[in-house]
Amino acid sequence: MAFEGVERDSMDYDVVIVGAGPAGLSAAIRLKQQAAAAGVEISVAVLEKGSEVGAHILSGAVVDPIGLDALLPDWRNEGCPLTQEVTEDKFLFLGPAGSVTIPNFLMPPFMHNHGMYIGSMGAVCAWLGQQAEGLGVEIYPGFAAANLIFNADGTVKGVQVGDLGIGRDGAPKDSFTPGIEIHAKYTLLAEGVRGHLSKQAIARYGLAQDKDAPKFGIGLKEIWRVEPSKHKPGLVQHSFGWPLRDKDGQGGSWTYHYGDNLVSVGFVVHLNYKNPFVSPFDEFQRFKHHDVVRPMLEGGKRLAYGARAITEGGWQSVPKLAFPGGALVGCAAGFVNVPRIKGNHNAMRTGIMAAEAAFAAIVAGRAQDELTAYDAVYATSAVARELKIVRNAKPLWSRFGSVMGIGLGGLDMWVGHLTGGALSLVGTLKHGKTDAEATEPANKHKPIVYPKPDGVISFDKLSSVFLSNTNHEEDQPVHLRLTDPSIPIAVNLPTYAEPAQRYCPAGVYEVLRDADGNNPRFQINAQNCVHCKTCDIKDPAQNINWVTPEGGGGPNYPGM
Repeated sequence: MAFEGVERDSMDYDVVIVGAGPAGLSAAIRLKQQAAAAGVEISVAVLEKGSEVGAHILSGAVVDPIGLDALLPDWRNEGCPLTQEVTEDKFLFLGPAGSVTIPNFLMPPFMHNHGMYIGSMGAVCAWLGQQAEGLGVEIYPGFAAANLIFNADGTVKGVQVGDLGIGRDGAPKDSFTPGIEIHAKYTLLAEGVRGHLSKQAIARYGLAQDKDAPKFGIGLKEIWRVEPSKHKPGLVQHSFGWPLRDKDGQGGSWTYHYGDNLVSVGFVVHLNYKNPFVSPFDEFQRFKHHDVVRPMLEGGKRLAYGARAITEGGWQSVPKLAFPGGALVGCAAGFVNVPRIKGNHNAMRTGIMAAEAAFAAIVAGRAQDELTAYDAVYATSAVARELKIVRNAKPLWSRFGSVMGIGLGGLDMWVGHLTGGALSLVGTLKHGKTDAEATEPANKHKPIVYPKPDGVISFDKLSSVFLSNTNHEEDQPVHLRLTDPSIPIAVNLPTYAEPAQRYCPAGVYEVLRDADGNNPRFQINAQNCVHCKTCDIKDPAQNINWVTPEGGGGPNYPGM
């Protein structure tokens, strides 16, 4: 929300970066590295909507170190909190009872996890933030970039930080403080998945023209401290199958052992599921009761919970990256390798690419034009080749189901691996519908009755949100904007049984009724929002627009 005619202070930088995640911080560090090497001054600001660097970072995380190696080659000796190397790598197919191990030799070498590291990307980003500040980068946590600012010719001039002190009714309070404007020669959007400003830039400049539909999943994660006898440092275990059924949804799961008897337990649901009765959160809770997982967790303690959307479109869906005055980096554009369940290394590498293009432009005396060199470098980069090799894995899975689809995807990845992405069994498949369009009417499906959580292995949404340390100033405008407030009850409820009640992993959306069951009302509990962006993606009417709340609001993930 912006007020017209409000006088705003402004600050000028060479580069402003929105988002202190792996992509944004990598870009900031590389800019300063190049400036130091060239003996020139360059000013860089990073705006982070979380209360601190790392507060909004959620990742599995098994990390391919190639991104860190390219950015800070001596990171292993400089205190980076990524120390647990993978020692064992398993891949399982789960049935309702029992499991089948998929031999590693059946998978292309790039699918293997030996040589990778397990840890917290939130902690890694906090460390990267320290490295950036040591180089002279100015980082501003709690500053949410609310709007892009444009020049008269339509190029991006910079960003406006969100106003503070606006009441829920939209009127300024006594504490009203207008957000400042940050002007820059180049603006890099590193907001992560479904970024608010990235959406604006993609639409305004037609960056997704001639590209395939973007695709997404939702990743849910918990951190557990398990009994020492059950902890296997360095174990990486991925699985697919139960409890998901192809007719309802697809996805996978993980357990990673690291740290002080810590286990990262996670579950991903592809958001192109048809059945509006699917609840990704409840599928996750059910997964933990499988015979492969439950014994590991029994006697342990759940320490943290969070959820985040994941980009899954891959090579076909990556938009044009540069626009007049700026560029998209990291998951704002979508560089996750879905079969590998990894994207941090590509986020870092694209941050580096964008920084190098911006630096070259600045020293050449340019400003606020299009960084065409970034798109050109990406097109021939290792990132593009990696995504091209696996481009058909998700479409094949979606079309042919978990068993046949993953098998065909594996064969296609082998062909791509052996030919460097030049050949494929099926060419390049399209994703087709958006995830919102994939949702079918409720009358085509049966409601799913999920087991009641036992409070030991499985839990409810509200107690989970409590562990995410989510907090928002309640007297502020709701940051989950309905284009048409009547649609949830008039359209989504009768047609889709209002799926927002189920796809949201934080209990933000409710349909309330009178004691007699009549008079349904749609309620938005915005203070519960963990900023996962699932509602912005999955709502079948595309009626929900996620915008930034006041800076510093949202989750504060402990070591996620």
